[in-house]
Amino acid sequence: MAETLSLENRVAIVTGGSRGIGRAVALELAARGAAVVVNYNSSPGKAEEVVKAIQAGGGKAAAFQADVSTFEAAQNLVKFAVETFGDLHILVNNAGITRDMVIMMMPEADWDAVINTNLKSTFNCSKAAVKHMMRKRYGRIINIASVAGQMGNPGQTNYSASKAGQIGFTKALAREVAARKINVNAVAPGFVETEILDAMPEGTLEAALKLVPLARTAQPEEIGYAVAFLASDQAAYITGQVLGVDGGMAMM
Repeated sequence: MAETLSLENRVAIVTGGSRGIGRAVALELAARGAAVVVNYNSSPGKAEEVVKAIQAGGGKAAAFQADVSTFEAAQNLVKFAVETFGDLHILVNNAGITRDMVIMMMPEADWDAVINTNLKSTFNCSKAAVKHMMRKRYGRIINIASVAGQMGNPGQTNYSASKAGQIGFTKALAREVAARKINVNAVAPGFVETEILDAMPEGTLEAALKLVPLARTAQPEEIGYAVAFLASDQAAYITGQVLGVDGGMAMM
């Protein structure tokens, strides 16, 4: 698989790359030959662990702190990738948070935090990356959305809105930049074994899994495989799509 979907001589940025899905994506892209910038906001130790794991496997990686909910930080992130590794081919917009609460009790600050971190960061990083990719006439942008953006989750109006926004953003941007050979797609995971899932009450997770035809959670690595495919040249004729990695939850 790694040979047929090679990412040799590619440079990738993974936002929120220090843990969970981002960590798995960074490791998978590196395993296929990409040089990876592991972006983090507040977990420098975990980001360095990812970098060291990639380097131990013979890959190239560097960590970079940036709160990508701000445009200036996103610009600095892209600038760092180009200056460090000489180019930028792949952007994975993975940075995300949750602030779950029913809408009647949700503080406005929690709405703003989730929209800014999950959705505005996708705009910020994509705008900064597209400027470089358009000159090169090549690029892959992959947005980590969620089944919540397709189906909605009670208690997650902010999160579901941010992920639905990412999906709409994906389709619109794909149309804008297709002529410059930049492909824009989304991956929509379901329940994935991450720290966010660990925080769910056991009974809640058991009930949720009844909605999953495959009747299990996903491993972060399974999201990484999907991202690596969309980043590869084998996916050159795929753009504006949402690839569900959700065990069948959101069949459409």
